[in-house]
Amino acid sequence: MNEVVETLRKIEHNYKLFQQQQFSFVRALEHTREEAHDLIRPVSSITQVQCYKDHHCYNATDRRILNMFISICNELRHLCQKLETVHPGDSVSNGLLEKCRVLLNDSNDFTAIRATYPHGVVNYLSLEEARHRYGGVVSLIPIVIDSMNEWITYMKRHVLYKVSRGRGTSKKETPTSQTPSAVHLAAPASVSNKHTVQLQEKDFQTYLAENQRPPQKAPWRPPGKHP
Repeated sequence: MNEVVETLRKIEHNYKLFQQQQFSFVRALEHTREEAHDLIRPVSSITQVQCYKDHHCYNATDRRILNMFISICNELRHLCQKLETVHPGDSVSNGLLEKCRVLLNDSNDFTAIRATYPHGVVNYLSLEEARHRYGGVVSLIPIVIDSMNEWITYMKRHVLYKVSRGRGTSKKETPTSQTPSAVHLAAPASVSNKHTVQLQEKDFQTYLAENQRPPQKAPWRPPGKHP
């Protein structure tokens, strides 16, 4: 898993360098599409970009940036294959891998996909470019990278959950009330508490005796008959 994470980080670094040159990438596609007389249809597959580079690219700068795009796609495809062998996974992780496999297929039509926030690749395009020509091709790599990061995050949580459950079931805690030390200490504590209560009661009785008010005498009356 650590090797997978490190590989993806390297790909992300390369993609950041590529993203900084998005304007050059779009211009290279423009130039090669003109050479191919293919200005009507949008850029819709990796194979199409490969074809432009191999047969209609006559500029070293254009060739370099187109090759950079294809190289990152190939690295992501190889990493996707490695993810399948790291862990068998479940329906969630397998679904994320299947999404990556489909997107990275050479002939897959990615015309309709669009990278959203926090990615701003589509926003860098003009309105027409974003709607029709290049919105899909600039969105491909960030969407795949996001899916792979989501796969890694999910698998780490899944493995951590299984490990934590295994540790929880392996431990058997003994109630402290049943331990010999607790029983041994309970008797002296109860004797001490009983002695303290008895002393408190004795002191209270003494206090009452010393502070009790004397009984009041009847008021004096002159001798004689009284009703």
